[in-house]
Amino acid sequence: MTRGKSLSGFLAFAAALLLAASPPLQAQPADRYLDSPAQAAGEVRLVVFNPIVFNLRGLENLRRLGYFDVPGLVVVGVYHAKQTADFQESRRYAREHNLDWVRFHVIDAPVNEKELFRANTLTPEFERVVSAADGVIFFGGPDIPPSVYGEKTNLLTEISDPYRHYLEVSAAYHLIGGPGEKGRKPLLDSRPDFPVLGICLGFQTLNVGAGGTLIQDIWSELYDRDHVEDIIALGPERWHNNPYRLIFPLEKLMTYNFHTIDLKPASVFCREMGFSPADHPRILSSHHQAVKKLGAGLRVFATSRDGRVIEAFGHERFANVLGIQFHPEHPLLWDRQPQFRQKPGDEPTSYFAILDGAPPSVAFNRKIWEWFADKLVKSRVESNKKAGRKRP
Repeated sequence: MTRGKSLSGFLAFAAALLLAASPPLQAQPADRYLDSPAQAAGEVRLVVFNPIVFNLRGLENLRRLGYFDVPGLVVVGVYHAKQTADFQESRRYAREHNLDWVRFHVIDAPVNEKELFRANTLTPEFERVVSAADGVIFFGGPDIPPSVYGEKTNLLTEISDPYRHYLEVSAAYHLIGGPGEKGRKPLLDSRPDFPVLGICLGFQTLNVGAGGTLIQDIWSELYDRDHVEDIIALGPERWHNNPYRLIFPLEKLMTYNFHTIDLKPASVFCREMGFSPADHPRILSSHHQAVKKLGAGLRVFATSRDGRVIEAFGHERFANVLGIQFHPEHPLLWDRQPQFRQKPGDEPTSYFAILDGAPPSVAFNRKIWEWFADKLVKSRVESNKKAGRKRP
């Protein structure tokens, strides 16, 4: 045998050894973090649906401020491969900002709108979320296709990301249940203290997942107003985004609106967070749709001051499910730099100053995150107890 043949034979033998020693590719799935081995002691996993940069930045800011203090936190961004957002941008943001606590889990199972409220190809993914994580956040975003909740599409409804809604509405149904398959138990039956937070669209998603429906446009359907000037005349307590932006596009006005809300005595805000029905905290609002029929098992926690728009709800069976129709996660909420105006002629102000001018608004928006962080840690502790582990 020549030297060349000996060398090639040795290389082939070495390559074979390396292949034999390496685990198969499917054992190291790319971007499928929830498929990884069981959580390490001290790791607290939070699943967030739709992990776009804005949502990651919001969590990063809340952690920096100490409002969302969860030792050992690992945030797992879950999304469907057919969603329209650029999640490579999210990965770049996480790398460039050293967010070593952020991971991703992509789902590519086919999904059909007609199968959202029953066992489907996504069911194993949702089972994995409840078994391999400690809590869930559904974030804000665009309108849910009305066909999902059995209605025709209003001309003012904008559908831009259907696969996101298919994934998240079905997730909500699987987690908390609804009038889908008769006799099917919600996944939270196995972990009734599992915390779930729905923000704005996420609030609406929880409602639709539980069999509820939506008002597709608040101003035209609820207040019978079709002109911006008439909407302005309603006053800011009945605005849910800023109508001035529609007629003064060159003024660079804020798109959001601030208004106060009424808290129900039996709400988690009053029972656990230390507030009372006499408090009327100011919240940051940006939506044109609202709950119409409340989903199964949900109960109202807060409304607009006129009582016509549901602003928050909880669940009758699952104490740590909270849906809010407002935005306590927005990074600018805590920014003190005066750079925003609601209408022409206003002096620039900050989101924080607007909150601070209506006590206990700052404490209220902050307390939501402190409450959720506490529930997330306790969820991990309870899971560890069941598994026989001592450390959280």
